[in-house]
Amino acid sequence: MRYPVFLAFARNEAGTVLVFWGLVLGVVLGFVALSFDLGRASITRSELQSFADSVALAAAGELDGNDDALDRAAEAATLILDSQSFGNTDRTLSGDVSYTLTYYASLPDEDTTAVSDETTDPADAAFVRVQVTPTVVESTFGAAFAALTGQARRDYQLGASAVAGLSIYACDVQPMMFCLPNGGDYRAEDNIGNMVQLRAGGPNAAWAPGDFGFLDPREVFVNESGPCAGLTGAPLLRCLLGAVDNITKCFSQRGVDIEPGQKAGLENSIFNIRFDIYNQNMSSPQYRNNPNYAPAPNVIKGLVPTSNGNGNGNGNGNANQCISNNPTVSPDTVPLPRDTCFYTGGCAGVGAGARFGDGDWTAGRSNYETVNYGGPVASRNGISTRYDYYLAEIAAAGAGPILTGRAETGLPVCSGSATSAPPDRRVITVAGIDCEANNIRGAASNVPVKEFFKVFLTEPVGEDMSIWGEIIGSASEIGTGAGGTGGLVRDVVQLYR
Repeated sequence: MRYPVFLAFARNEAGTVLVFWGLVLGVVLGFVALSFDLGRASITRSELQSFADSVALAAAGELDGNDDALDRAAEAATLILDSQSFGNTDRTLSGDVSYTLTYYASLPDEDTTAVSDETTDPADAAFVRVQVTPTVVESTFGAAFAALTGQARRDYQLGASAVAGLSIYACDVQPMMFCLPNGGDYRAEDNIGNMVQLRAGGPNAAWAPGDFGFLDPREVFVNESGPCAGLTGAPLLRCLLGAVDNITKCFSQRGVDIEPGQKAGLENSIFNIRFDIYNQNMSSPQYRNNPNYAPAPNVIKGLVPTSNGNGNGNGNGNANQCISNNPTVSPDTVPLPRDTCFYTGGCAGVGAGARFGDGDWTAGRSNYETVNYGGPVASRNGISTRYDYYLAEIAAAGAGPILTGRAETGLPVCSGSATSAPPDRRVITVAGIDCEANNIRGAASNVPVKEFFKVFLTEPVGEDMSIWGEIIGSASEIGTGAGGTGGLVRDVVQLYR
């Protein structure tokens, strides 16, 4: 009798939606819990990656190829402090408990290829890989969802890695190098004001401290928009060593190719145009009347044209004022002096190898002022380096002569160029290399550079190719602009992976 009631109840659909929404709500809450866990994992992964990137960049910035590069890289890495929010390890990210460092000499061409060229040699270490210590982000809400659904609990084990490297480039510099003393432990910043004598190094015999050579001037290094574009052979070398600006593209400090210092077609005149001396292969109008080969604004050198007035005899303007191939020593002027130890025999080294001075030019300075100016110049008492003295002479002269009543005024007179070059014209940038460690005996490839030195030429280069100069600093620390010294060293630190 009651069956119709039960049948009616069975057919009643009221409240069905509530049951459906109850089931859907459970699924929605599960997805919300899962997204919360995924969000925490994503945040932690980003934090770890940011830490890895920062450590890699800090460590890579020290990989300059010097003996202490790896020690400095490890120390720089410890300076990075960061944190992670949800991992089960220490929240603070710092020190070598939070990462491991591995160094590599090279990277594969393809990013998908594993890095394998591992090294512990600081001279070869060009890249560093940072592997962050893994941490676990527990799936807190996901655990409850897993319990309700019977699914396995899913925790997140997270880590991060990064690969960075350092490239140091010297741009728009003369392609020259010289051998450093003290096993390469000779820094520009420690020797500012010190004199150095550079002599051309020959083939076969081991090169001694102070020997110089040239960096390979292959066309890849030539600035296509500069005065050396399109030149080859001896004209290219003259341009690379003698032109005012826009000479070369950048040389990598990590490895340069060296050529011998004794080269056919190379004369001291390539350097001496800076002193307004246009002779030998540099006497033609293409150099003397070319602003790309202009002299410095201060060319006091202690040399004057020959007395017969023939000059260089090419008859192309100003010839009677040009110094010939056999210049005459000035009767009443002298160039900036060398360090006293070069005259007394007390410079670093023994005999012919004594090529590194100590910066003491007191005696020579007194003679320089007495001969050129008639006595001490009180306004320059506080000047300690020859380069600063040279700049002070230019500033004091203004548009007039530097010296008066003397055989030379200090101003260029031979060049047919309308204007002189900036003061840094007498500064060359030279790569300092540990020749002993790299067994330099002439030509060599992929040789690491310790540092690019700025050297101020204090006197014309002799026929024996002796270059006398004063170290004025590192190219990495001296900028361009007013009173600058040309050339530029760029440190490029970048992430690769």
